[in-house]
Amino acid sequence: MTVTAPSKPSRTTLRAALPAQDSGSGPESVGERRRGLSLLRATDVYALVGAAAAALAVTGVLFTRLLPFNGALGFVVIAYALFLALYALLVSFDESGPAVRDRVAAVVVQSLGLVMVGALAFVIVYTLWEGRKALPHPNFYTEDMAKAGPLDPLTAGGIVHAMIGTLEQIAMSLAITVPAGLLCAVFLNEVPGPFARFVRTVVEAMTALPSIVAGLFIYATVILSLGFDRSGFAASLALSVMMLPIIIRASDVVIRLVPGTLREAAYALGTSRWRTVWHVVLPTARSGLTTSVILGTARGVGETSPVLLTAGFTAEVNADPRSGPMVSLPLATFEFVKSPEPTMIARGFGTAAVLMLLVLVLFVIARIIGGRGPGRLTRRQEHRRVLASRRDAERFASRRDAEAFASRRDAEAFASRASANAISDSSAASPVPHVPRSTP
Repeated sequence: MTVTAPSKPSRTTLRAALPAQDSGSGPESVGERRRGLSLLRATDVYALVGAAAAALAVTGVLFTRLLPFNGALGFVVIAYALFLALYALLVSFDESGPAVRDRVAAVVVQSLGLVMVGALAFVIVYTLWEGRKALPHPNFYTEDMAKAGPLDPLTAGGIVHAMIGTLEQIAMSLAITVPAGLLCAVFLNEVPGPFARFVRTVVEAMTALPSIVAGLFIYATVILSLGFDRSGFAASLALSVMMLPIIIRASDVVIRLVPGTLREAAYALGTSRWRTVWHVVLPTARSGLTTSVILGTARGVGETSPVLLTAGFTAEVNADPRSGPMVSLPLATFEFVKSPEPTMIARGFGTAAVLMLLVLVLFVIARIIGGRGPGRLTRRQEHRRVLASRRDAERFASRRDAEAFASRRDAEAFASRASANAISDSSAASPVPHVPRSTP
């Protein structure tokens, strides 16, 4: 009886595609067909274009022939709904259910993004177009409205007083909110406990605080109770109330994203908690913290009602934030567009355009300051590190030379002591010669 060994299961191997050979060198090797990895395929483009064209055609027929519908908004809504339905139908011919839902969700998200970008572009273009008459005049940036009225032409008057007020108010607000917001965010992450949870709840509730409430709070406490005048400082306090919750909430989320292994590595090296926060956590989250400051600045720089309640309105330049009314760019825009005169309306839209430009400049500066990645240093910081390394190397070398000199001195002293001991031992061990005494 013969026993056959069990046969090993055959392995399925895929043969790699070989380049096509010349016709005269033998038969061509048939390889596996390579599949494209691109996210955008021709069938997707055909489905999008076909669904959009069909939705527009069907909606046009419904509005003009079949149903008594009219209005641009209704046309857009019905066309978009038909577009999604037709697109899902076309995709279902080639894909399964989960893939169809994924494609439809992707189209919805991308279309909403396009709508937001389109709305932003419309606001910017409309503002620049309405303010095109005031923006080309140089006096618009160098004069105030002290000697210009609603009936004066655009060659008289400007918004320099509003620009100075906005810069001073936002600078004072950032000086208050950035240290306080970052310290509060670090506290919420590094000192957990019931009080931290309470503070986080209060911060989340304050993010939805109406701006008029912040202005009334500062007006009641600082101006009425403490007796301060309406000034740029009071306005900066009101803006700080609006900006602080945004900065704390965003910074809290960013610091949470710092990997815990970085903290553990710092603790393993023997560093303290606050030294770890200063040298590890904050540099790692620098870019996100810059974004949180940008969000807070965007919230405060466009506020109008807190400034109106706490700073008042003036048509003259007031560079002293401690006393006297001080106007800002949003408040100046509000006051200009209330006038029925075309020149004042043009000044209002021009002021809004300058405000957008100022915000863009501030954001670019913030990105330049805090946009470096973790561990990246500026040229000045690298130069300081090189100088410090050189000083450390010189100190280590001098210490090493001193230790070598001290070791040589100790060795010489030890050798001298050893030789002295050897001489004394040898003299003690040698016999003393006996001298006989002479007898008389």
